[in-house]
Amino acid sequence: MSEFDIDEAMFGNRAMASNPEMSLDDQLKLHQQHVAELPDTASGLDRARARLDVAELLLALERKEESWAEGREIIQTFLNNEAWQEAVETYNVLFQCEQPASLSALGQGVWLAVTFPIMPQTTITMLNHIIDETPEDSDGAAVAAITSHYIADLRAPEDKHESLTFLTSKILADVARRHSNVESQEQMDMWIKKLELEDPKAFLPRLSTVIDVLVQDDWWFDREAVREKLPVN
Repeated sequence: MSEFDIDEAMFGNRAMASNPEMSLDDQLKLHQQHVAELPDTASGLDRARARLDVAELLLALERKEESWAEGREIIQTFLNNEAWQEAVETYNVLFQCEQPASLSALGQGVWLAVTFPIMPQTTITMLNHIIDETPEDSDGAAVAAITSHYIADLRAPEDKHESLTFLTSKILADVARRHSNVESQEQMDMWIKKLELEDPKAFLPRLSTVIDVLVQDDWWFDREAVREKLPVN
């Protein structure tokens, strides 16, 4: 659980949610058996989804190197099939594995999560990782927080809009407090204006800069080719 109480269950972890009364070890064995028993006719995408469940359980069991290996092997399948939700969920696992390329995985996952209209809960969680990874006085955390609020307002379905925007408002307020000791609405308004967080045309390019710092030259896909797959609307 992060500093801002983002619940990883917001990802809809299929493996653990489907067997809440089983031990993690037993769940892992069950899902590994499921992968082993998949028929030869199973699609690569279905196989990757089953292996993502295994990767999530390995991570929950703190078997991070094994989880990394599992996630690293399946990420390309999701990217090739334009399965952006599962791709970001895999990047989330890879980031939490705390391997040398985990920050690159975080940056790539955030790029996809903001670029494509996946579940807003997933995007919020990925952006929150950036907040957790940056110093308290970092403008990057402020940019991630305002992007999180923007995405929640833009994408949340009607029945979740109030709860998600309340959550992202809290995240933004907490970031403002740690960044500049912001306590009142008047101070918040001034802080947002000072950091130029009012217009997505201003803060989204700054988020792109943060992502580039995280990823460096370690992109695992061609961003220009992926941009061409963006929805028209």
